[in-house]
Amino acid sequence: MKRLLSIELQKIWKNKASKILTISYFLLLTFIALIASIKIKIGGFNLHIADQGIFNFPYIWHFNTYIAAILKFFLAVVIVSMMANEYSYGTLKQNLIDGMSKKEFIKSKFLTVLVFAGVSTIFIFLVSLVLGLSFSSYTELGIIFSQMDYLFAYFIKLTGFFSFCLFIGILIKRSAFALGFLFVWNIIENIIIGIINFKIFPDSDYDRNFTRFLPLESMSNLIVEPFTKLSVIKNIETTIGGTANLKDYDVHWYAILIVLCWTAIFISASYYLLKKRDL
Repeated sequence: MKRLLSIELQKIWKNKASKILTISYFLLLTFIALIASIKIKIGGFNLHIADQGIFNFPYIWHFNTYIAAILKFFLAVVIVSMMANEYSYGTLKQNLIDGMSKKEFIKSKFLTVLVFAGVSTIFIFLVSLVLGLSFSSYTELGIIFSQMDYLFAYFIKLTGFFSFCLFIGILIKRSAFALGFLFVWNIIENIIIGIINFKIFPDSDYDRNFTRFLPLESMSNLIVEPFTKLSVIKNIETTIGGTANLKDYDVHWYAILIVLCWTAIFISASYYLLKKRDL
């Protein structure tokens, strides 16, 4: 296992574009800290973002994992390129000639996916912990380490998404076309969701029972947007005559199970394609 992972990480690190994208991704994650310095002045109204509670424990786990998940496309490019380069440079065929089985090859790719997801999760944990200890109004241990299921959901979300990217990379072989397919698939899912929401079930909750099983939508559902949880948003809603937001922000076991199922499907399909394909 260690040998397989070492081979994959060396391939990525020796590729200049992949190295730059990976480093850029983690640098951008640290830039979440810059949000704390944002100050908005409108007339006599002053708004300091760090004072609005976004870095309070345990809210910070929700906020930072949601923001960090948006940046996952940087590593998506690395994952897709990693697979496309195997075909372009002939390293896939060479690895098989050298004695690596197709199962070991897929295993090495999935291990890389797990490492990317795991390191990203640990990194966002450390960034969030530092920001929370610096700006949070609540520093009791029980509060600090509550709602950490968002970190687990973040790890599962990245693992599922990167497994999807791996499958696309094997299916299409070309990184540009694979990334284009990812973009098109996102549009297709949004069209399906729109049809189900506004045409098939416009006045019921049945739409959620169907759309939650779409691959990208299921990953998106793991961490719901956190912005409407902020007290400032709720105060505005109350001021304009709205009602308190009753949205469900929890991480649910069935949402995790759906993404895990898709992850298993993508990895199994990747192995099946590689096994049947004439290299």
